[in-house]
Amino acid sequence: MTHSGRRLYDSSAAAPVSLVRPNPNPNLNPTRLAEKEKSPTRSKTKRATSSASTSEVQGKSQGFPQSWNPKLLVDQPEADDYLHNPQPRRRRSLSRGRGHIFTARGFANLGCLLTLGMGLLGLFVAYPVTQYYTSPHQTPIGNLGPGGINSTGQVPQLIGNFGLIDRETPQEAQSFPSYMDGSDWQLVFSDEFNTDGRTFYPGDDPYWEAVNLQYWETGDLNWYDPSAITTRNGSLEITLSKQPSHGLDYQGGMLATWNKFCFTGAIVQASVSLPGMNNVSGLWPSIWTLGNLGRVGYGATLEGMWPYSYDTCDVGAVPDQIIDGKPAAANEQGPYKNASISGLPGQRLSRCTCPGEEHPGPKHADGTYVGRSAPEIDLFEAQVDGTTGCVSQSSQWAPFNNAYQFQNDSNGLTIDDTSITIENPYTGGPLQQATSYVTQTNQICYQLNEGCFSTYGIEYKPGYEADNAYITWISDDKKAWTLEAAGVGADPITNISARPISQEPMYLIANLGMSSSFSFLDLENLVFPAIMRVRFFLPFSSDPGSFLSSR
Repeated sequence: MTHSGRRLYDSSAAAPVSLVRPNPNPNLNPTRLAEKEKSPTRSKTKRATSSASTSEVQGKSQGFPQSWNPKLLVDQPEADDYLHNPQPRRRRSLSRGRGHIFTARGFANLGCLLTLGMGLLGLFVAYPVTQYYTSPHQTPIGNLGPGGINSTGQVPQLIGNFGLIDRETPQEAQSFPSYMDGSDWQLVFSDEFNTDGRTFYPGDDPYWEAVNLQYWETGDLNWYDPSAITTRNGSLEITLSKQPSHGLDYQGGMLATWNKFCFTGAIVQASVSLPGMNNVSGLWPSIWTLGNLGRVGYGATLEGMWPYSYDTCDVGAVPDQIIDGKPAAANEQGPYKNASISGLPGQRLSRCTCPGEEHPGPKHADGTYVGRSAPEIDLFEAQVDGTTGCVSQSSQWAPFNNAYQFQNDSNGLTIDDTSITIENPYTGGPLQQATSYVTQTNQICYQLNEGCFSTYGIEYKPGYEADNAYITWISDDKKAWTLEAAGVGADPITNISARPISQEPMYLIANLGMSSSFSFLDLENLVFPAIMRVRFFLPFSSDPGSFLSSR
């Protein structure tokens, strides 16, 4: 076969034949169509003859078009041409532009791609760069951390007076000399209560929250309700009133900074006007501190936590403070005639905690857990001794010394004025050991006397005797007595190790209630409502960076 001549040799004939495009419909030949228009009769005759001839050829060649040998033209119109080339003129015009990109359609495609690319560059490159150079830059400000407080470089000015240090605390009160050695301690928190009408329901205040419960642990006769606490005339007021509340006959108030403001090692001062009168017994006003792992009024958080302060794995950390009936002295204890010296369930988060057991940490260098707990240190609990107003200033402990007696010799105890400070006859029982002394108050600083304010407080340093740890109590802005760490050292009789002065983060509690478990109730002479007023709280720390713990 020769492509250029488009010739084909027939298998049944020696002579070559010309190959043209066969036309299956001879009637579409233009010449024949013209003749058909002129002579319809002739067209019919020829159509019949052609059909017979075609049938004869197909019969001879078995239907192969190569054997037809028709004289057909390549450009012969066919009935189905419209299916293959519906717009021949348009196709010809498009074909003329092929072979280069400079067409209207090419320019349109290219323009669309350029527009899309420029938009992406503007969004992801130009916009961020412009924002960077036109926006204010962050700057380090004070101790707020690298780059300031937020992404805009702004330091918020809080609406209200909600900083750790009250804006109305005078500058001269922002440091205080130690009662023990005169060293300078820095103010880390203050509340002056100068804004009237404050409330302390949950969520009302960033640092204080009033409880809504009965303090069943000590059998209080009142319900503690947030409505009993407010601020007025520059003081915090906690009111105990004779009114029905939750099935009880009295309503008092309790306020705490639990899980909001804590400290470890501090001077804590409170300026207080005590409720009632200096010579009528029955009220129970107090300001105290508790380890933050125990929440005041929620007994389950205190079980196995209060009043422990212990970091040794020995008999002191186990239930009843006894192992296999030993030590013998633990079964021979004093006036309570209890089966063992202790009725406590054991220290829940002790140094004996095994790997994988519940414990918040941290760990010692040897891999054992640090013994954790919820110890208690009271600034004061006010009482009336006969006809004289006094404050009991104490701390509570576990495990216990033999007969609940701490080492109150010259190494463990200092009393600053024995004429007004005496040992509290209550030293402990199956649930706690108390180191407590009672000091006479300023007798006119009571609600129904002259209503003046007197400063009460504590100064304490955490740790053991080797750390020179201690607790000092303050009454009427003077030292009352001091407990050295040696006073709660190891006891060979009950086989317990030394107990540290609280190393836990502690929080503040202030409350006014009443209970016959604390003092005689002179209901005939008590005057209601009784109001305890607090003018300020001032905690100071010798090392705020290490000791302050604020949520």
